[in-house]
Amino acid sequence: MDNLKALKPPVEVFYEKELKALEQNDKEPKPKNWRLSPQAVKTFILGSSKSIEYDGKKIKINKKFFGDDSLIERCIITLAGNRGLMLVGEPGTAKTMLSELLSAAISGTSNNTVQGTAGTTEDMIKYTWNYAMLLGKGPTKEALVPSPLYTGMSKGLITRFEEITRCPAEIQDSLISILSDKVLNVPELGDEGIIFAHPGFNVIATANIRDKGVNEMSSALKRRFNFETIFPINDVSLEAKIIEQEVGKLLDESEIKIKVDRDVVNILATTFHELREGISSEGSRIDKPSAVMSTAEAVSVCYQTVMSSYYYNKSKLKVDSMVQNILGTVVKESREDIDKLKNYFNIIIKAKSLKEGGLWTEFYEARKWIK
Repeated sequence: MDNLKALKPPVEVFYEKELKALEQNDKEPKPKNWRLSPQAVKTFILGSSKSIEYDGKKIKINKKFFGDDSLIERCIITLAGNRGLMLVGEPGTAKTMLSELLSAAISGTSNNTVQGTAGTTEDMIKYTWNYAMLLGKGPTKEALVPSPLYTGMSKGLITRFEEITRCPAEIQDSLISILSDKVLNVPELGDEGIIFAHPGFNVIATANIRDKGVNEMSSALKRRFNFETIFPINDVSLEAKIIEQEVGKLLDESEIKIKVDRDVVNILATTFHELREGISSEGSRIDKPSAVMSTAEAVSVCYQTVMSSYYYNKSKLKVDSMVQNILGTVVKESREDIDKLKNYFNIIIKAKSLKEGGLWTEFYEARKWIK
């Protein structure tokens, strides 16, 4: 299957030309077994004002992460060292995306991944066996089925560990000795079962602040990681730009030719920002819903609204549809949050509609769907 035709192409496929252009022009020092130098990795993630020559064409390196630029430098240096990288923050703050970008730029693949869940076991992280071969030939290398951590160590690749705190504590702690000694032992294989990590190996883990208390990390494991916190975007205009950009990508992938209305996106970004922060742009206090009002959720709401207008309203975007999708986001955690959304519309959005008119008035009138 052509990876470019996948619903969600891997980062290394989606940005293949950018990565190849950077690699071809990369003259900076790089850690052993890294695809790009730390400087080129930073450029890949944060973008460049100058285009790069590749295959007879000028390739523009676009900015992919919007936030604290210095955080990117610290992440890259951590991965070049001997400690793992832990990305923490609210859901929807692009932790996973950042880990994918780092892995693709450093190792050439973002798919060497463990997905943490309550059901994650140690063999899903390290290795398991082909039991038919195990019964027939005994414990041999041919019968061993490598898991992501084994693969990362033996090939010198970044291993991504998503939602690590969703895993039971004893499963998390299986990483302690590996991150300390960079050695994985397969007792069944005897002397051949000692796997030393190759240069380039490291671990990027992610954890949601809202999962705090689910399965707390031990102090011993925490000491093996450098922690970086990714905060929600606090600039409404920047958040609107990201929503528009990401929805544009999704529409291109769906081969839907429709322009995203900038004014509608601005209203959506303002709504999410105010509900997330608990304060309006005019300084009024707002009861914050318990639901995650992240930029990622805003992208989903906008995309759903545009899709609805494309298929049902002859490409005419209706604010009613957006309000319905916002409601769907708010009630994910608790139906009690409906009253908070109603109050927000009856006070904050009403005031904006009286002051601004136009789309704000349509937005306020669409409150009828909040019930």
